[in-house]
Amino acid sequence: MTEERTDGKPADGTESHDPDFPPAFLAFMRQGWRDTTLPVGPRPEVPNYAKRRAALSAAFPGETLVIPTGGEKVRANDTEYRFRPGSDFAYLTGDHDPDSVLVLRPNGSGHDAILYMRPRSSRENDEFFRSRHGELWVGRRHTLTEKSTELGLPTVDLTELDAALAELAPARTRVLRGFDARVDAAVRVYDGPRDEGQPARDRELASAVSELKLVKDEWEIGQLQDAIDATVRGFEDVARVLPADRGVSERLLEGIFALRARHDGNDVGYGSIVGAGEHATILHWVHNHGVTRPGELLLMDMGVEGQNLYTADVTRVLPVNGRFTALQRQVYDIVYASQQAGIEFIKPGVTFKDVHLTCMRVLAEGLAELGLLPVSVDEAMDEKSTVYRRWTLHGFGHMLGIDVHDCSNARKETYRDGALGEGYVLTVEPGLYFQPEDELVPEELRGVGIRIEDDVLVTSSGAVNMSADLPRQADEVETWLAEQREAGLRLPG
Repeated sequence: MTEERTDGKPADGTESHDPDFPPAFLAFMRQGWRDTTLPVGPRPEVPNYAKRRAALSAAFPGETLVIPTGGEKVRANDTEYRFRPGSDFAYLTGDHDPDSVLVLRPNGSGHDAILYMRPRSSRENDEFFRSRHGELWVGRRHTLTEKSTELGLPTVDLTELDAALAELAPARTRVLRGFDARVDAAVRVYDGPRDEGQPARDRELASAVSELKLVKDEWEIGQLQDAIDATVRGFEDVARVLPADRGVSERLLEGIFALRARHDGNDVGYGSIVGAGEHATILHWVHNHGVTRPGELLLMDMGVEGQNLYTADVTRVLPVNGRFTALQRQVYDIVYASQQAGIEFIKPGVTFKDVHLTCMRVLAEGLAELGLLPVSVDEAMDEKSTVYRRWTLHGFGHMLGIDVHDCSNARKETYRDGALGEGYVLTVEPGLYFQPEDELVPEELRGVGIRIEDDVLVTSSGAVNMSADLPRQADEVETWLAEQREAGLRLPG
C-alpha cells in the first residue's frame, strides 16, 4: 500500500536526525547478506480463525468485507507506542503485525480470504537498514510464504492493496472503519443513496464481529484461563511487597504487576487501577501517584493480557495493615454478598439485565442497613429512581475476551438486553464508593471504596468462577495476604 504521512515526517520510515550515508557505504551495505528462512509451521489454532471467518462470510453473502488491524500510534514526536493489533482483525486472523488488512472477497459459494501485509525487507533497496520498518530496526518480518504457512491464509504484498480497494463497489463493500485512515479513505462511505456520517452498513459489520465473539470456543477459554492464572500470580507478587506498617507508592505496586504481565503475557490488558485510600472511590483511577497507608484499604483492578491478546480483569481490595476494621468489613461483606448473588444467578437463558438487578438489589439492601437510602429498597430499585446508584454508579460487569470490554459493538438486544448463553465469559464486579466530599454519608465512611471482580464462564450447569484461586471472602483475604507476606519477594520465572 502506498505510504502516506500527514504529520510532516518522511514517508520512507527515516527520521530527520538520521545521518547522511555516502554512496560507498550504501553500496557496501547492499552486499554480502545471507538469505534466511523462519522455521514456521501452521499454528494449532488456525482452524479456529478459519471458522470465525466462515461465520462472518455467511452473514454477508456476496459482499466484500475489509478488516484492517491499524498501525502504530505516535506517543510523542517520533516515538510510538508498542503496537497492539486491532482486536477484531486478530480475532479473525491471528496476525499481530501492524498495517495488515484482511479482505474477504465473494467467490460465489462464500468468500476468499486474502491477507495484505508488509513482507520482510528487500535487500534490493535500502529499507532494511534505513527505514524504521526495516529489518535491522524492528527485526525479521515474515515473508509472504512464511506468513501464509503460519496463518493458513493467502498473502499479498501490502503495496498492492490500493489497487485492490480501488476496484471495489461501495454498495457491495463493508469496512471495519476507524482503524486505518488510508483504508477508510480508499473505500467510499456508502449508506444508501446518500453518504452521511458513519454508514449503517459498516456498523452492521462491526456488530456482526462483536456478536460472534460473545461465545468463546474451547481454545479461547484456555487463553482466558492462562491470562487469569498469570493475573493471580501478579496479585500475589504485589501482596508480597506490600508493607503492613508503612506506606509505598501506588506506582511501585503497578510496576510489580506490570513486570508479571510482560513476563507471563503480552502486557497489561488495560491501565492498572491501584487506588489507595480515597483513590479507591475513583472508578478509573490510573494516575496511581498516591501512597498506601496502614489502616486504609487498597483497591487494585488489574489484568494480564496473554500472548494471544485475551485478557483477565480482576479486582481485589486489601486491608493494608492485614485486617479489616469492623466498618470496612461491613461494607466489604455487602459487596461480597452482591457479587455472590450475581454469580449464583448466572446460567444460560438469564438476561444480562436481570444479573445486574440481582447484584444491585443486594447493594441497595446493604445501603439501607447502613442507613443511607433516603427511600425504601423497592423505591430505590424502581427504574424511575435508582437513587442507590449514587454510591455504585456502574453496572455489575461486562463481557470479557480479546478485549477487556469485549463485544462492545454488539447490538443492545443481543448484549445488554439479551440473554446469556453457554460459552459467554463476563465479569461480575459490584462495588460501593463513598466519596470524600459526600455529606450524605457518615464521616467514617467517606473515602471508602470497595469493588470485588471476578471472571465468570457461563456453562450448561451455571457459572464457573475462573479467577477463584484469588480469595474473595474477608477472612480468606486476610489469611491470603498474611501468607503472601510470609512467602516474601518472588521474581517471575
